[in-house]
Amino acid sequence: MSIAFIDLQAQRRRLDGKIEAALMAAVESGAYVMGPPVRAFETALAAFGQAKHALGCANGTEALALPLMAWGIRPGDAVFVPSFTFCATAEVVPWLGATPVFIDIDPRTYNMDPAHLEAAIEATLAEGRLRPRVVIAVDLFGQPADYPALKAICDRHGLKLIADSAQGFGCTIDGDHPLKWADVTTTSFFPAKPLGCYGDGGAVLTDDDDLAQEIDSYRVHGKAVAKDLVGRSFDHDPKYLNMRVGMNSRLDTVQAAVLIEKLNVFPQEIEWRMRIAARYNEMLASHVTSVPHLPTGNVSNWAQYTIEHPDRGGLAAHLKDQGVPSAVYYPIPLHLQPAYDHHPRGPQGLPVTEAKKEVVISLPMHADLDEATQDRIVAAVASYKA
Repeated sequence: MSIAFIDLQAQRRRLDGKIEAALMAAVESGAYVMGPPVRAFETALAAFGQAKHALGCANGTEALALPLMAWGIRPGDAVFVPSFTFCATAEVVPWLGATPVFIDIDPRTYNMDPAHLEAAIEATLAEGRLRPRVVIAVDLFGQPADYPALKAICDRHGLKLIADSAQGFGCTIDGDHPLKWADVTTTSFFPAKPLGCYGDGGAVLTDDDDLAQEIDSYRVHGKAVAKDLVGRSFDHDPKYLNMRVGMNSRLDTVQAAVLIEKLNVFPQEIEWRMRIAARYNEMLASHVTSVPHLPTGNVSNWAQYTIEHPDRGGLAAHLKDQGVPSAVYYPIPLHLQPAYDHHPRGPQGLPVTEAKKEVVISLPMHADLDEATQDRIVAAVASYKA
């Protein structure tokens, strides 16, 4: 039997028709855009994520762009981002004419290195060409960045902080979600994410009432929101009174219907993922250079289970021969990509990022991974002799 890298059908079967029923109810309702399930899902998502507001949008990339738009990010602004991540984290910055500044990672967690971030902010200030405005930290492979340290740095320099939880939504530090420290948490509901829909989708979470209204406006073509109508008479649909230059970034009703069912079981699935990862760590530690490090008190959703191996290419080929899929994230960091290599980097470059790109490899991980299949995967890794 073949092994799935991420088995989306196992979850669908486990939910025993609930997703299909939710989809048909959404179809039969006729309210296909921003229908009642969207509001219901946003309410449930905010409660889960310990947020006052959750706003669905079209995808995780636009979830990152929306707060930047609301904060008025513009040419001459610096936004500090990791390079060891998917391009979406950085691509939203040039959209607004601003400049991404690439930051190195912690060698154990692969998340943004706070010390390098602070050095980059100070270097940017000293140079005087760009205005430091925002930090976007990524919860890579499912575990939270060092938000207490990042928040302290942002506070010292007056910067906004975004938690890019496209991979890590549901991760916590001592029981608290990243929004305890961040101004905004964003996430993606791409199907392969731990909380994924059946297409594209995303969300922005915040405790800031005013920012929530602004994002609601920007996601629907810059429509008028409650604060815009104070002292103003407008008796028509507020989408016909445009206060800002916005975009069309709405979460589809059918995707919200799917996500309601998936969110109901998401806390339990995180527990299962934590158990699976712990078992991987125990069995693989003696066979690879490094297994994932999860700091004490942290919970990861284990979007990916990523090990290090000195002969990654040989191991990948061996696993393929054994019927075990694997994946490499991210073989070319952003600061080395043609679209981004002209943008600034923190002082002394990104040596950890450039080292890790050569050795990381991810193994199958999903909430329904059973022990027998996991044993086959571990045996395949253990049997490789470079």
